[in-house]
Amino acid sequence: MKKIINTSNAPAPIGPYNQAVLTGNTLYTSGQIALDPNTMELVTDTIEAETTQVMENMKAVLAEAGMTFNNVVKTSIFISDMNDFAKINSVYSAYFDEATAPARETVEVANLPKFVNVEISMVAVI
Repeated sequence: MKKIINTSNAPAPIGPYNQAVLTGNTLYTSGQIALDPNTMELVTDTIEAETTQVMENMKAVLAEAGMTFNNVVKTSIFISDMNDFAKINSVYSAYFDEATAPARETVEVANLPKFVNVEISMVAVI
C-alpha cells in the first residue's frame, strides 16, 4: 500500500505527481527545485541560495512524512553546470553528517524544469 505525502510547506506539484510516496517504510520523493512554497517564485539569486531552497523544500517533505535528513539513504542531484558542483556540495553537505551521509549520484544535465540550475530527489527509510 502507498501513502501520498504532500505539504504546503514545499512547492505544490506542477504536474501529475505528488511530492512523495511512502510505501512500507520507504519514502520516495519527487525532485525538488528552488520554488519558494509561499510565492511559487524561483529562488535563483545565487547557486547557494537556490540549493538552500531546494534542501529546505526537501526538509519540509521529509518532515511531513515524519522523517529528517537522518532517514535519507540515497539522493540524486541533477545540475545544469558541473562547474557549480563545489558550491552545491557545500550547501548540501550542511544538511548531513558526513559519517552517515546517504549514497548519492550527481549528474550534469542539459536542462531542468523551469531551466533551474539544480534539482534533488531522495529516498528515505524509517
